[in-house]
Parts: sequence; C-alpha cells; structure tokens
Amino acid sequence: MKNTFATCHSEGAFRHSSTKAPRPKNPQNDNHPFQRSLVWGMRSVVSGVAFAALLFLAGCTKSDNADQKSSDTVQQHQHDGEKAEEYYTCPMHPSVRSDRPGACPVCGMALVKKSAMNNNDTSGVGSLKSVSLSPTQRVIANVSVIQAQRKEISRDIQAVGIVSYSEPNYQRISMRFPGRLEKLYLSYTGQSVRKGDRVAEVYSPEAISAQQEYLLALDSHEQAEAGAQTFAESAAQLLEQSKQKLLQWGFTEKQIATLRETRAVSNLVTIYSHVSGTVVKKSVDLQQYTSTGEALYDVADLSTVWTYLDVYEKDIRFVTPGQSVLLKTEAYPSEKFAGRVVFVDPVVNPETRTVRVRTEFPNRHFKLKPNRFVTATIAVPKARALAVPSTAIMSTGKRTVVWVEVKENTFEPRDVVVGSTSNGSTAILNGLDEGEHVVETGGFLLDSESALQQPTAADPHAGHKSSSATTNASDVEQNTSSSMEDHSAHSGTQEVSIRVKDGYSPNVIRVKAGVPVKLVFNREENSRCSEELVIEKFGIRRKLAAFATTAIEFTPKESGEIPFSCGMKMLHGKIIVE
Repeated sequence: MKNTFATCHSEGAFRHSSTKAPRPKNPQNDNHPFQRSLVWGMRSVVSGVAFAALLFLAGCTKSDNADQKSSDTVQQHQHDGEKAEEYYTCPMHPSVRSDRPGACPVCGMALVKKSAMNNNDTSGVGSLKSVSLSPTQRVIANVSVIQAQRKEISRDIQAVGIVSYSEPNYQRISMRFPGRLEKLYLSYTGQSVRKGDRVAEVYSPEAISAQQEYLLALDSHEQAEAGAQTFAESAAQLLEQSKQKLLQWGFTEKQIATLRETRAVSNLVTIYSHVSGTVVKKSVDLQQYTSTGEALYDVADLSTVWTYLDVYEKDIRFVTPGQSVLLKTEAYPSEKFAGRVVFVDPVVNPETRTVRVRTEFPNRHFKLKPNRFVTATIAVPKARALAVPSTAIMSTGKRTVVWVEVKENTFEPRDVVVGSTSNGSTAILNGLDEGEHVVETGGFLLDSESALQQPTAADPHAGHKSSSATTNASDVEQNTSSSMEDHSAHSGTQEVSIRVKDGYSPNVIRVKAGVPVKLVFNREENSRCSEELVIEKFGIRRKLAAFATTAIEFTPKESGEIPFSCGMKMLHGKIIVE
C-alpha cells in the first residue's frame, strides 16, 4: 500500500503538467488510494508554484533596489564631479593633475591651481581662449609684445635646377657631301675650336667632280667672253651655278679662289668650322665613310649658359621674365652667379608638380658647367605690407594664429592669413590691424595655458571627473608607460607632427629648452628635394621615406632658433626654443 501511494504520487505530479488531468475510475469513493495520492500531488504542485512566485517577487525587489542604488551612485558621481571644481596641474604637461600643490614629476615646474568646467558643452573643443596673466606670471613666461607695422617685404623664392647649354650657341658640324675621313683635326671631346679652324680632310669623288665642273664652267665662260654676247651670258650663269654648288658643300671663298688660280683639282677637301666654342660631342672616327648630313662634331659656346629651375606651383605666380636670379653651386660655395629669368614654361610637370623656369647666366670663367646641379634664389620685387616677426606666428597645420594683447596682461588668439616671409618678418594679409600689439615671444606658453582652460579632444569631459578619476602627480611618477595620447606628457617628450608636401607644415615649431623633442615628419610626396632632412646644429642628416613617417629626436639645451632644411637647401623651417 505504501509503494502504491508513492507510485501514484509521482504519476499525479507528472500528469499535472499535461493539458488534461486523468479522472479517477471511482470518484464516489473518497477513500480510494488513487484519489488521495492525486490530491496530495496537486497540493505539491500548488506549493511549488507559490514558491516560484515568491522567488520572482524577491528578485524583482532586489533588482529595483539595485537600480535605485545605481541611480544613486550616478547621482553621487555627478555630484562629486560638480564638487571637483579645482585641481593642480602643470602648465607644460596638462595631463598631470593633483589635488594638492607640489612640483611636476616630469619637468619639475610648480603645479598651478585650475578650475574645471562645470558643464558638458564641448562645442568649444579645439578652440583657443583668451588668457590673463599676472605681472609675475608674465615675467616668468617671458611674454613680450611688438607693434604690428607696415614695412617693405621681399619674397625670395628658392629653387633647384641644372645647368644646360644655351641653345642658340649650340652648333653642329656635319658633312655636306659623302666621303671618307682621311684626317681629323679635332680628336677629342672638350677641345676648343674657333670659327675658321680646320676640322677634317675628306676624300670625296663627288667633291672632285664638283671642282671639275667648276673648272669647265670657268673655261667656257672665258671662251664665251670673246664670242657672241648671248653665249657669254649663258656661260656666266653656268659658272655662277657651279660656284654656288661648291659654297653649299662647304667650300670657302678662299678655296674657290685657289682653285680658280691654280686650275688644279684637290683630291682631299678640307672642312672648316663655322662656329667657335668647345667640342661637346665627337661623332666620327678616322677613315670612316660618311654620308650627306651626318654629324661630325657638336660645338657649344659656353660663355653663356642656361639654367633650368624647378619652381613649385604655389610660387610660380611671383616669377616673371626679367627678374634677377642668384645662383650657388657646391663647387664654389663662396661665390654667387648673377643672371635673369628669360622664360617660364606654360605647363606643369605632372610628376614633380613644378614649373620649369629658364634662366640665363654669363659664364666668362666657365665655372658653370653643363649638367651641374645648382640652387637658386629668385628675387621678387618688394611690396609694403603689414608685418610681424616670424616668431609671433604659430602654425598648427590647420590654423595660423598670433596672440594679441587686447588689454594689459590679457591676450587673445587671432586667426590670420600670412603672406611672404623676409628677413625674419612675415606679411599678414588678413586678421590683424596696424598698431595692434602682438606677442613676439612666449606664445607657446600662452597656447598651453589656453588649452588648460578647456576640454580637449582626448578628454572632452574635463572638469566632470570625480576625484578618484583624477591623475595624481605621484601616480604619474610611478607609471612611466602610457598610451600614445599621453606619451608626450608622461615621458617628458615634446612631440610635433610635421607634414612634408611642397614645404614643411608647420615650418615654425616652438619647444621648451632642456626637454626632449620628437619631430615626426609625414612625407606625402616623392620629390627629390624633400627626400633628406638636415638639422646642422645637431649634425642630423636623415633620409625621409616617401609616403611614410620618420621620427627624429634630440634635446635642445638652450633657447634660440634652430633652422632645419632639406638636403638641397630648398625647403626651410625653424625650431624656436623658449
């Protein structure tokens, strides 16, 4: 009986989960074992359902409590963020933050108190703000101003090129009749020759026949002079035609006169030079058979040479025929050769994106040799323009900014459009008025100070972090490895990216003395001019791979200007150490 009850109890529990519960065979009998087990099974199922319901309600209550706790945490975090209004940071390394005053672990500068932003507006990310300094801070930052004034600005265009022959002075001595070269008077390239000098002696049956024809025409003319007038005129015409043939074949008047006097035909005809210069190409050898029109020598007069310069598209509008040009060569570094622009090509080279400019130079001492590489400076006429010192210009790649003192010890950034640069001054085409006071030195620190007063692209919610999320100075000191964004600040390296395409952008870079500098050059071209970078002060000469980045690192020890350029001295930039 006990086993039957257990079996029925299990069966009833199972069947309760089906769609239709089984009915007992004798419902009238309340004491039937099957009936009692079914009731107990249903009670067990009801108890299980009730227990599950209780678990569900408990879970919901716990979830509600967790959500409420999370909401409270967020509110608390926001409240903490609102309270974190002040912190201490380094003017040179903004990522260093501390909740107490002290020294920067990177550069040792005293941390300054700053106020964080209390709103989430990031519309001003990347823009500069005005900066106010105390008189003491201005002295420490070495901020000096100068008045923007109009002055004469001359633009000097730098270009590279190659020396070539002057085409009008390039002549070719060639054969005017077929024959065999029996003797050569010019036996090597580079030999000088003057107009009228003997070049070669040629055996030519055709030239012998031409001489004989001339002598026959001469005899006929002399006989006709004693006869009828009509016959004499025809003989004279025939004689003149024979003479013109000899002249066209290169015979000189003296050779023809000798033939007329001696009445002797020469088996070897001497060829004379009709030009003075230097043999730059020898095309024949002794005993060589030549045909009519075949070249013997190329002779060039090198007293005047041409130079072809490659000028960038952005500079070509300043170049016109007649402008003066100064030329320098590596062979004579202390000498400058003066010439002028004679022609500007009407097309652009599709590979180098430059325009070829032809210049002409006197070459009395033959120091400018053809095929020699040269560097040139094309002088652009001076023009009066509003100008500021070049050290006042701050180029970020996308923007060009100068700092203007709008009132005493208060400075604001100003977007400007710059023109040409000459003798340390840069023309301002737009964005600045005459008489305004522009920051000449210390702009780098003003830029850093302005950046500290706003969120950055890497941290757009600056000023909203809780104190637990703020980087302490002691944490920076212990953690020397960081992400790429924070590498410059944490490692103490000033990193600047420079775009290399038709020049350097930016071409004026400001850094702090005594702090390592890392210049990352991104060369976006393959022109010959920009393939090498030279920083002479540090003895750096580095190849820049085309369409790739190259990093150069050094540490400036003292303030001043450090120029850098390409290997051909065409592209220029400078590093201002403050």
